[in-house]
Amino acid sequence: MQYRRLGRAGLKLSELSFGSWVTFSSQIDEAAAADCMKMAYDAGINFFDNAEVYAGGKSEEIMGSVLKKMNWPRDTYCVSSKVFWGGEKPTQRGLHTKHITDGCHAALSRLQVDYIDLFFGHRPDLHTPIEETVRAMDNLVRQGKILYWGTSEWSADEIRAAYGIARQYNLTPPTMEQPQYNLFEREKMEREYLRLFKDEGLGTTIWSPLASGVLTNKYKDGIPEGSRMTLKEYDFIRRRHDSPGGQDRVTKTTRLAEFADEVGVSVIHLSLAWCLKNSDVSTVILGASSVDQLRDNLKAAEAVEKLTPDVMERIEEIVQSKPEAWIDW
Repeated sequence: MQYRRLGRAGLKLSELSFGSWVTFSSQIDEAAAADCMKMAYDAGINFFDNAEVYAGGKSEEIMGSVLKKMNWPRDTYCVSSKVFWGGEKPTQRGLHTKHITDGCHAALSRLQVDYIDLFFGHRPDLHTPIEETVRAMDNLVRQGKILYWGTSEWSADEIRAAYGIARQYNLTPPTMEQPQYNLFEREKMEREYLRLFKDEGLGTTIWSPLASGVLTNKYKDGIPEGSRMTLKEYDFIRRRHDSPGGQDRVTKTTRLAEFADEVGVSVIHLSLAWCLKNSDVSTVILGASSVDQLRDNLKAAEAVEKLTPDVMERIEEIVQSKPEAWIDW
């Protein structure tokens, strides 16, 4: 396992990490989750990703129970949570001081840890001043309840505003962003955030590297029974898949799989390795519903060296998803 710095922070995360979105509670129980987490930890993964909204908090409860049973030294792994959707009441949603504080305490309880390593504002809150959010996060850092805070799917302008407020008032700035990044979702990582990487040293913990499973090529002949697109709570993924744009992605993935065979790797390994090729990626969050699936995904790191400039160019020709470059006047 290789390790990368979280942006300019001194913390190093495994380049491949393990997340619980969709799988914990919805697809696998605690026993299966424990098997996956143990396999990940033994393979060198040191970062486990979670959020208050995943399975309505049940995902964090499962992960917390596993962490307690495994009894790994607390200084050998990192765990995250995200705050925004804690419930239906106004006090249970958003990034205002009360919900950030309550959300942190609830996550600490569910995860059964004394502090959270990485704590994210899960989406930007248009109803709360960014200064209030920054102050609330800084307060948790100073209390020792979180070590680093970051954002998820914020715009570059919102993140830059948070940095400016932190400097102005001597508060803790964000350390990382968690954007979706894969062969079909590239705008933020490859265009919007470029100045943040250069100027601020923003770290990234990317999610959905396989585009919600599309890049596995398992949807080429329809939707398999038991896949995430059959889950009622993730119907929005099914609707996106059924759209013309979604079907175009399936077609391109099939072509990509044929090319991956020529390269001598699976389309899964090629897609994950492609993400790892980006030096602005601190860690690629894997999702898996079985030990075998996770074990196979971890082999993607071995495929990075096969992604030569010629291979990368051919990938671009197939997916045709590269964002328009900034004009160098």
